[in-house]
Amino acid sequence: MNDIKILWIDDEIDLLKVQILFLEQKGYTVSTANNAEDGFQLIKDNNFDIVFLDENMPGLSGLEILPIIKNYAASLPVIMVTKREEEEVMDDAVGSKVDGYLIKPVNPNQILLAIKQKVQNKQLIGEKTVQKYQIEFRQLGNEINQANSFDEWVEIYKKIVYWELELEEAEKNQMMEIISDQKLEANRNFCRFVENNYVEWIENEDIRPPMLFEMLRNRILPMIKNKEKVFVIVIDNLRYDQWIMLKPTFKKYLNIETDDIITSILPTATQYARNSFFAGLLPLDISKRYPQYWNDENDEGNKNDFEENLINEFFTRNRQNIKITYHKILNEDFANTKLKNVKALKDNNLNVFVFNFVDMLSHAKTNLQMVKDLAKDERAYRSLVHVWFKDSFLQYLLEEISKLDVKVVLTTDHGSVWVKNAVKVIGDRESSTNIRYKQGKNLTFNPKDVFAIKNPAKAGLPKSNLSTTYIFGVNQDYFVYPKNYHQFTKYYKETFQHGGVSLEEMLIPYVTFSSKNL
Repeated sequence: MNDIKILWIDDEIDLLKVQILFLEQKGYTVSTANNAEDGFQLIKDNNFDIVFLDENMPGLSGLEILPIIKNYAASLPVIMVTKREEEEVMDDAVGSKVDGYLIKPVNPNQILLAIKQKVQNKQLIGEKTVQKYQIEFRQLGNEINQANSFDEWVEIYKKIVYWELELEEAEKNQMMEIISDQKLEANRNFCRFVENNYVEWIENEDIRPPMLFEMLRNRILPMIKNKEKVFVIVIDNLRYDQWIMLKPTFKKYLNIETDDIITSILPTATQYARNSFFAGLLPLDISKRYPQYWNDENDEGNKNDFEENLINEFFTRNRQNIKITYHKILNEDFANTKLKNVKALKDNNLNVFVFNFVDMLSHAKTNLQMVKDLAKDERAYRSLVHVWFKDSFLQYLLEEISKLDVKVVLTTDHGSVWVKNAVKVIGDRESSTNIRYKQGKNLTFNPKDVFAIKNPAKAGLPKSNLSTTYIFGVNQDYFVYPKNYHQFTKYYKETFQHGGVSLEEMLIPYVTFSSKNL
């Protein structure tokens, strides 16, 4: 039996006995009223799931009571039923936020379809979503166990994100637990894949997948050589699933030309990954070529103070005398006061915008209880990013860019993973403090718990001394020192961290666009 309660308001309600009997036989509970005033009183006294409302009644008409109903119960679906087909009537109904429109005489199946669309829609979609995922579950499991190439892992991750979002939308919590377990298994296998291949990717250009540090040379530089004007937007710490949430708004303003997933570098941390992107070099090469622009882990100062210098050095090395602007958006006030005239940038060869909000949000979740409560899980984290984006300078930037004849690139430096499992490591005072990776000369750890690189140069990484080792957290692990172990375990558990190896941290969006309005 259905638990759905229906109210039908019509001054000729006695003529609708056939339709009402049909609905009751389908298991619906139907209440009736033969005038707008009585119908509205029933709405105030009961919890209905849907209302069928006659448009033309004595006294208050359906069109007159409709805005009153909507002001009282905005989310209550109201289907207008009328004999008139004039466009003016439809416009009035739509303007008053009607949820549907039926022309008399209505047959029972039309009514049934309206109920399923407006009330049972989410339930029916959820059931279909679960059925489809159950069919694909075994196939996806086989793909996770057999994946042996970067492209295969990209497709697996896309499918996992797709099902996460679909099942969340359907509010199927039990199935969400299953997809979460499947993602955990995928991460275990992906981490082994990276451990077996990462150093070889760095050493052999012929077999490496598309990596972040090559994007400037391989993809952006050719655009500029082709006389394109390019805007590069870097959203620090943007995960692929968050990009999927933002995608519809980007498509509103721009045409998507390519929508790829590339891999970040290790460590998946801003100091390494973003500097590497802007320099077009691995961290080891930056530290050798431009020591003045590279700060080691224990050096004082911000580790990303020289991004604009690194960009300019890249184009100088490649003999490109071009106009470049660089803008790091740390807050909306700065953007709104300094960058209102986006049109003035249109003649520059390259304009770079770095947005730090998402990264700031992940760190705030660690440090602020209020943000922990708001971003309590991955769904809430995605939602917060989406809310920020809707009222951010970035959306204004997209609107302005859409009016220009330019190419646009969106990417990030790394993603983040929701950590749950504390892993003990021991290090001296010189060891780095990041909880998803550490580097130092006296690290003690269980080799089964980490991905360790004992020869950093092979991975394109600098070292502070001859015996420096890098270790990376895998899956949902995070590193905690034995001192105050329980305190820090609780402090960092179920926060979003980066620096290590996971699908969420390493597989990042790289999207190119062209202007839509030209």
